[in-house]
Amino acid sequence: MSLKDKIIVITGGSGVLCSEIALHLGLEGAKIILLDINEKALKEQEIFLRERNVQVEGIPCDVLDKSSIVEVIDKLVTKYITIDVLINGAGGNKKHATTSADMDFFNLPKEAIDWVFNLNFMGSFLPSQVVGKLFAQQGFGNIINISSMNAFTPLTRIPAYSAAKAAISNFTQWLAVHMAQEYTPNIRVNAIAPGFLLTDQNRFLLTKESGDLTERGQQIIAHTPAGRFGKPEDIVSTVKWLLSSDSNFITGVIIPIDGGFSAFSGV
Repeated sequence: MSLKDKIIVITGGSGVLCSEIALHLGLEGAKIILLDINEKALKEQEIFLRERNVQVEGIPCDVLDKSSIVEVIDKLVTKYITIDVLINGAGGNKKHATTSADMDFFNLPKEAIDWVFNLNFMGSFLPSQVVGKLFAQQGFGNIINISSMNAFTPLTRIPAYSAAKAAISNFTQWLAVHMAQEYTPNIRVNAIAPGFLLTDQNRFLLTKESGDLTERGQQIIAHTPAGRFGKPEDIVSTVKWLLSSDSNFITGVIIPIDGGFSAFSGV
């Protein structure tokens, strides 16, 4: 599938990962629709992409409010008639949902757990409902979810994030079967599972203020055969493949992009 003039909706559009995806897909000629609740970051990302000749439109949207998603998608359909791709990129973790020397599991606040789980799972479930309905009506579409290494083997300290990403992997498989059997095999649903990227959301876990690796960061590198943290651009080629005709027989899979982390037993 040529990406030229394809309409690609990306939630969490101002995040590090989705920004990189948006840039590379936009440089292939796709029309990028960025959705994000952070209007300031959204505008900055929109300007960044336009300066690089990417066709982009940034639209404020709350992915945890179905009516907000419906309103945005209805406007897009009026303008573009069809949508080709949904990339569910909204997600993240927060310090208050993470166990530490100062916060044990028994006292993790429910509000923080709810925030992390809902953003990562419901933040993909609700857009998939809205855009998936459109895909069913138009008879084609492609959904890519963002899972994680946590979905394969839960990591220590981040129970809500691990649980939510495991749910994303399961939901990806369920939705792939549902859309193909109930509507059309021309709707594919897959997920990518990035390895350990050094981003703002996990930097406090992986590096010290000095820039040196924490004990956790050292353990990750020691268990990653590639010997480094991932970069956002590392995942782009896989996303392009999942959007291309070369992967037409691929649906319901979760693809690790992890430098070998999930393949290494530790010995």
